[in-house]
This record gives sequence, structure tokens and C-alpha cells, in this order.
Amino acid sequence: MAEKATIANYVTDVAIIGSGAAGLTAALQLDPKTRVTVLSKGGLESGSTEWAQGGIAAVIDEEDSVESHIADTIDAGAGLCDPEAVRFIVENGAEAIHRLDALGVKFTREPGSNTAYHLTREGGHSHRRIVHVADATGKAVETTLAGQVRKRKNIDVLEHFTAVDLITEAGGDGEIRCAGFYALDQRENRVVTFAARTVILATGGASKVYLYTSNPDGNSGDGMAMAWRAGCRVANMEFTQFHPTCLFHPQAKSFLITEAVRGEGGRLLLPGGEPFAEQFDARAELAPRDIVARAIDHEMKRLGVDCVYLDISHQPADFIVRHFPMVYARCLQFGFDMTKEPIPVVPAAHYSCGGVMTDLAGRTDIAGLYAVGEVAYTGLHGANRVASNSLLECLVLATAAGKDIAGTIHSIDLPEPVTDWDESWVRDSDEEIVVSHNWDEIRRFMWDYVGIVRTTKRLQRAQARVQLLSSEIMDYYQNFRVDNNLLELRNLAIVADLIIRSAMERKESRGIHYTLDYPETGTPTGPTILTPETRA
Repeated sequence: MAEKATIANYVTDVAIIGSGAAGLTAALQLDPKTRVTVLSKGGLESGSTEWAQGGIAAVIDEEDSVESHIADTIDAGAGLCDPEAVRFIVENGAEAIHRLDALGVKFTREPGSNTAYHLTREGGHSHRRIVHVADATGKAVETTLAGQVRKRKNIDVLEHFTAVDLITEAGGDGEIRCAGFYALDQRENRVVTFAARTVILATGGASKVYLYTSNPDGNSGDGMAMAWRAGCRVANMEFTQFHPTCLFHPQAKSFLITEAVRGEGGRLLLPGGEPFAEQFDARAELAPRDIVARAIDHEMKRLGVDCVYLDISHQPADFIVRHFPMVYARCLQFGFDMTKEPIPVVPAAHYSCGGVMTDLAGRTDIAGLYAVGEVAYTGLHGANRVASNSLLECLVLATAAGKDIAGTIHSIDLPEPVTDWDESWVRDSDEEIVVSHNWDEIRRFMWDYVGIVRTTKRLQRAQARVQLLSSEIMDYYQNFRVDNNLLELRNLAIVADLIIRSAMERKESRGIHYTLDYPETGTPTGPTILTPETRA
């Protein structure tokens, strides 16, 4: 590295890496005197929030209760939820909905009502408590939040920037503090420096580590890997949730079929038309996602078929089109009319229940560094996330983090001039094929060996491969000029290693983590926590 720079390329009070619901919600909590910079790896509205269909779980109905929502969340989490985190997030759910409503999110109402929310039910919930905007809730939330952020004069939005690494410094008291980060400006293909009083990671999950995923391409575990390299602990990385029903079609890129389809009576069928979900759980299609995904995986392997089918054609056509306009239109594009026939579905990697450890204000192990949304582990989800608790967590914890930062930000000095990015010894790559091959290999062995059903031998095979690939990737990273693909590959190799190691430590089957070598669920032992000092 070169000598200290006299000033960073960008200087701000609060830098937010990520522009989904979590990052934008946090930004909106900060007062007009606070300079805020929001970085997006793509366009401002290109993250996972945009893809969320089902809705937001919250206790709205008078016949529902906070205690019931808490119980459902803990039940789905299979004994690993943090009760304090669950209560805090669930108790603040209704307020989060009302806040979005006030900002302009047009939630679906009951027919003939301008005030009463239409509530649907999804897997793992004992009541109808999913507030939604038809079947495109995430898009409505993201568009509204992005519009509010663009109006704020104190918030700068930088699109097409990929964060590279956090910058930390030791204070006079020896405390390690986040001073900023490096980021690749994709527009100019150069790495720039950011100095900030506080940094928020809102980078989403890591489902791109698997070959088949319902997530957008940018979900490559960037924030998890960056925090790990900087010295933060991670927890419960073995718990990657697989959504049971993604559209099966070669051009569909695992398009998600919202769980609300099953909530409104959709049935899972074998290719011959026989229902099968009740054989695995009395709740049938409305069992938690881990159970439904394993049931589908079992039947596909037993029969040697590529998919199963989801059928809601017994409902009136106008009901289907009214409740699921986006899913209906998308299926039609691929030749499936869900009002008349079953549609083919398969499981796909969907959500990271583990992540960077934080408290209930989003604070990580490093002073000045926060993590909110899917990148973080708060203890809400335990061993399995119940449907529509993801956006709920984003909104509640991002609000808490924003308020915590707002109360202290102006008492924090700007960091000392940060270290320049030094690429004087690197050169342009002439071996891009290495990156693409390693990309493909990581995602395939993670799908084959660290997927819905695991064994010790499969995990050992995956570990051997990720260690070899990590060495190759690091050699490549140290010798060639970085680009977006290389940065994502480097991060995914780290996340894959963390997932594998966490899975190998858990000698039982619990929630999403299912292994044939330890099929029984033991006594709860708490989260699987990894620290940088335990790296292999």
C-alpha cells in the first residue's frame, strides 16, 4: 500500500453499502444535517428487495397477536431463535407497516375498504398476517423508499459501485474502528477510497453461491466477506433457506412463485397429478419452507424427475389474476397459464439466515460498522426463516440502526486520511477464463454437496474444493487488476468456506440444515459462531 492519502476520494458522515429496503430505510432515519452516501452495485433499485413478492409479516388483525407471531417465528426457527430479538422485531412490525403506508406504499386493501389491509397467510404462520401489494410487495416498497431517498438533499446516491474492502484503524484507546472502505467505480473501472464516520453494510445475502437461486445476480455475500476479513464474527452460516417453489423453465432463471399461492390454496402435485405434501407434514403446503423444500427434493430424487407441479387452477381465474398479477403474467411469458393448469416448480437457494453478528441496533464487533438486513445475523430467524419475516427484519432493524447512528454521529470525528489503493504491481488480466471456470465450479459443488440434503462426505468434498479454489482466486486477485466478477468470486469463495465449516460443526439436523449422517435433532446448543481467529 502507498502512504496515507491527504484526503479520500469521497468523504461523508454515513456511508451505506447497499440500496435495498434495509439500506434506504436506514438512510431515511438520518437528519438533514448528516451527509449520507448510498452505494449501489447496480442501479438504485436493483437489489433483492425489488424481487420480493409475498409481503411483510406483521400483527395487524385484531384476532392475531404478538405472542402468536412470536410463537410461529420460534417454531419455524427450530429452537435457535433469540427470543429477545424475535420479540423486539415482531413488536415493531405494525409500526413499520404504518410508516411505509405514510411514505406512500399502496398496500392492497380489503375489497370496498380504503383503510383495512388485505392480509394473506403463508407457510409457518398460524394467522393471516402478511401485508402485501398484490404479488409485488418488494417492488412497491423499494420504489417508494428510493423515491424518498432521491428527494433528500443530504443523501448522495452512487450507482454502479462495488465495495472491495473495509478500512479499519486503531484509536488512541486501542479500539478498532471502521474508517471507510475501498470501492470499484464500475463506470471508470478504478478503485476509489471512502472515508466515513460510520459505515452500514446493507449488502444482502449470499445465495449466488449456489447454482440455482431465486436472487438477483448481485447477491454474492459481499458484506459478509468484507466484515469477516475485517475481523467480525459470523453466525449460523450453515442455514441457507431454499425456497420450495421457483418456476422451472430454462429461460426463467429460477423465477420465484410466491408462497402466497400456496397460502391461497395452491397444491403441490407429482407429475402424475398426485398430491404429496401431507405425507411429510400435517400442514402440507403450509408447512415451513425447509420441510416443503425437502419434500420436493425427496420426490424429485425418488422419481428421477426434474420438477414437481404447483396447482391453483381450481380457484376462479379472476381471483388468481387479481391476487397474483405479476406471477400470472410471468408464467404466461413462458407458456404456462396458471388459471388453467399446474405450473412446474423446483426449489432454489433463497435466503441466508446467518450472517454478520449484530446487536438489536445493528452494531457489529467493529466500532463504527453496522450491518442491517439479510447480511446480518440478529437471532430472528434461527435455523429457518418463517415467510415474510425478511422485509420485516430489514425495516425494523434498519430503523433501529438509523436512530442509533443519528444519536451519536456528530460526536464522532472524521477518520484520519485513509490509505490509498495501490495497484502499481498488478496488470490487466489475460486469463478471464479462470474466473468464469471458478465461478461455475463453486456454484456447482455447493449445489451438489452443500444443498438441501447433506452428508459429512459431501461436505468434506466441498471443503477440499473450496480450499483449492480459494488459493487460486487469491493468487489471481493479487496479480491482476480487479473487476466486478473477480470481486464477487473472491467474496463467494469466502462465504462458501464459512457455510461449509459451519455445516460441518453442526452434528445434527435442525431447520434448514439436514444431514443424512445426523438425521435427529439434538438439544439446542445455540448458534454456530465463527471468528476470524478460527480460520482454517
